[in-house]
Amino acid sequence: MKKNSITIDLQNESNSSSIPDIQLITHWVSAALTADYSVLEQTIRIVDESESQQLNKSYRAQDKPTNVLSFPADDSSYLDYVHLGDLVICAPIVEQEAQQQQKPLVAHWAHMVVHGMLHLQGFDHIDDEDAQKMEALEIEILAGLGHTNPY
Repeated sequence: MKKNSITIDLQNESNSSSIPDIQLITHWVSAALTADYSVLEQTIRIVDESESQQLNKSYRAQDKPTNVLSFPADDSSYLDYVHLGDLVICAPIVEQEAQQQQKPLVAHWAHMVVHGMLHLQGFDHIDDEDAQKMEALEIEILAGLGHTNPY
């Protein structure tokens, strides 16, 4: 099996003290890849509620913070590496959801990274059939990472 080179551009703009370390995030990104990318550079921005809400309002017309936003790259063919797009994860929302859903925080972080990475690769959950496919893939990937079904 070919070894992938994955570089994470982790931009931490959150005041949270519970951000997973870069090695763990890189492991989750790698597990979520559905194709073999020899060189991947992935941007993940960790934010607080105000930035998440502003982005969600601007790009999704929803005036509230959300757990993860995915911004697929328009065209990265001119690069000598793959850039799938950008993920924006709201740390306080992830923390709140983990507590409300009675999940280990690390498992919920893993789920948000996997979920966002699948979106960047074209998966979606707009209709029921697509949602079932995406959720099944998430469950499989998370099980491979040692986490239980997030749904």
